[in-house]
Amino acid sequence: MSERAAPYYCPYCGEEDLRPSEQGHGAWECADCNRAFQLKFLGLLAAGFENTGRHRGDNR
Repeated sequence: MSERAAPYYCPYCGEEDLRPSEQGHGAWECADCNRAFQLKFLGLLAAGFENTGRHRGDNR
């Protein structure tokens, strides 16, 4: 398993023309929509977390 993983798609436009940015660790630039974004690992979820299949903001 690699230490770092690269994003495959831009989170804004969905295109694949991404390049590492000079802004710092985890920063990427999309040549299609001309946006820059940064990825950051926040941590692991607590043990015992149960996935109910519902999404946040889902008021059903």
